Amino acid sequence: MAQCDTKTRILDGAEQLFAREGFHNTSLRVLTNLAEANLASVNYHFGSKESLLQAVIERRLLPLNKIREEKIRKVLALAEKNSILPGAEDLLRAFIEPTLEFRNSSPGARDFISLIGRSLSEPDETVRNCFLDLASPILQVLFKALHQALPQLPPEILITRLQFIMGTMSHVMCMGNHSAFNNPELPLPLDHNTLVDQLMKFVLAGLEAPK
Repeated sequence: MAQCDTKTRILDGAEQLFAREGFHNTSLRVLTNLAEANLASVNYHFGSKESLLQAVIERRLLPLNKIREEKIRKVLALAEKNSILPGAEDLLRAFIEPTLEFRNSSPGARDFISLIGRSLSEPDETVRNCFLDLASPILQVLFKALHQALPQLPPEILITRLQFIMGTMSHVMCMGNHSAFNNPELPLPLDHNTLVDQLMKFVLAGLEAPK
């Protein structure tokens, strides 16, 4: 139990520091002080700083990927049962809803989102490559499912539009309830359910637009 607690504290501390200070700027000594552990325990549980990074990302991303894939598979199975094409809206919702719900799934979720958000904008590729390697399987599942739903779209157009959708989602995830305009005279941010519905309408219109 003590080992489990130590490993979890190290993961929690790494997630927080990687998100706030950056992967390369985080010292293992600072991390172990925060986690109330020692350097030997990092080596024992993870082997290296890079392996620790992978464990931090896997801990959050793999369960989320499983949820999203299960939802996408259900949409595909229902469409096959009814001998119809799967709906692009249903597939996007199967991917987007769990993703946005993740923001409030645990105390560390916001740090994880910040970690991924900064990895997509910083020049160093260490965190970005680790994240993309782990995200690639679910993105391939989504791409193949959307290709079934929208056979009229050439694959190169579909993958480009899917990248646009990922960028929009990333912005929404990282901004949270903050407005990019930062103007008190503008309306307050939307509640979660309304935000999901508006995001769905926005990305679906772009996805299904004529080529």
